[in-house]
Amino acid sequence: MSRLILLLLIFPICAEGVQAQSAYKADFSDLKKWEGTYEYIGNSTLQIAASPKDTMLYALIGAARYKLRPFKKDIFLNGGNQEVEFLSDAKHISGYKVKDGQPDKLYKLLTNKVTFSDSIWYAKPLGYSYAYKAPVARKDGLPVGSLAGSDLDADLIHKMIDRIIDGTYPNIHSVLLIKDGKLILEEYFYEYHADKLHELRSASKTFTSALVGAAVSNGFIKSLDDKVLTYFPDYQFRNLTPQKEAITIKNMLTQQSGLACNDYDSNSPGNETKIYRTADWVKTILDLPMAGEPGDKADYCSGNTIVLGKIVEKSSKSSLYDFAGKYLFGPLGVKNFRWDFITDQQHQDDFGQVYLKPRDMAKLCLLYLNGGNWKGTQILPKQYVAQSLMKHAVVDGIDYGYLWWRESLTASGIRYDGMAAKGNGGQRIFIWPEQNMVAVVTGGNYNTQSPANKMLIECVLSGLKK
Repeated sequence: MSRLILLLLIFPICAEGVQAQSAYKADFSDLKKWEGTYEYIGNSTLQIAASPKDTMLYALIGAARYKLRPFKKDIFLNGGNQEVEFLSDAKHISGYKVKDGQPDKLYKLLTNKVTFSDSIWYAKPLGYSYAYKAPVARKDGLPVGSLAGSDLDADLIHKMIDRIIDGTYPNIHSVLLIKDGKLILEEYFYEYHADKLHELRSASKTFTSALVGAAVSNGFIKSLDDKVLTYFPDYQFRNLTPQKEAITIKNMLTQQSGLACNDYDSNSPGNETKIYRTADWVKTILDLPMAGEPGDKADYCSGNTIVLGKIVEKSSKSSLYDFAGKYLFGPLGVKNFRWDFITDQQHQDDFGQVYLKPRDMAKLCLLYLNGGNWKGTQILPKQYVAQSLMKHAVVDGIDYGYLWWRESLTASGIRYDGMAAKGNGGQRIFIWPEQNMVAVVTGGNYNTQSPANKMLIECVLSGLKK
């Protein structure tokens, strides 16, 4: 669920603008010979695929793609400029090694019997011409409407779709817009469609916030002022101080726990790269030293959200999946979702994140836009929803609520105050209360700059009738 894909010990990222230049040009047939399924960290696997679109080699890990740039014959550079060397003899490909300063390990080729659909490389089939169609009613609780009669500029929406298709806005998987309570735009690209679940990465944090609200509403959590450590009587804590004993649930919701945990600082003891490799994420987080007073400075810490998820589980005596299904997703009419919240090193490839259909992502925003009420049923307390969307802290220069970003976008000189759930890859779920509008964007720009905000500014907000 992280801002970075921190399991990528083999295909790490590097700072923008410092990538080494490729020194070797490979043609498509050269790249094709490396295609296959290979061993990866732990007991997992990855696939290597050659793209006909840009003549580049990619590592496919789950739903994410990572470019490997040609450097020398049979040697490629990953995102951290480490050499990835493919090995073979006269007849067989054996696997690859990564020059990462550690003892060489051969990650073996498991099979070269793989095929890749063109849909993973092209947003739409070659020759496709876009024409707007109103979303289809699916009896899922989302009323549908049309761009016609809305406050949006249909020409700009058409331009946005064309730019997604031609790659100006790269790796956008879906765009949905809800205006005045009706779904008026629903478009999918690449291999994605309305019934396919999409990972949310750190946008999952906002859904965890909703579960905390549901736990309060249903009496499992007495108060946001409850002390966090009291929920873990089975742990003996390291670095125990009065400051640590004072951490409240609210402190964690606002990223103000005071723990030495900062995902934006690779040297932080609680950086998620270090947490996900441990046998018990929750204990590792709560064993961290304190870096400040609870309620003071906010640092972006995935560990806070992991602890909150475990508090929901312990207080309700149910799994996070079952709790979400009964108290949040069920009432919202969400029937298909995935949430494997298992907090140990064997599950570091999943980060404890939630997977949803984009239409179901939009329902959370509509729920908050309507004060926690869904079609006459109060799912979340109205006061909790209002407090969630208020400013309580500042994270990375942006106002922050209860695991909600209060992010303003400026289009055509006008500032639009919004609230957002955001995740690595370009997952964006926006609310603009004054415009009575919701936007959902999913994408695959993992560990790179997402065009999602730029796209929403240029082609959605700029076209609103003032």
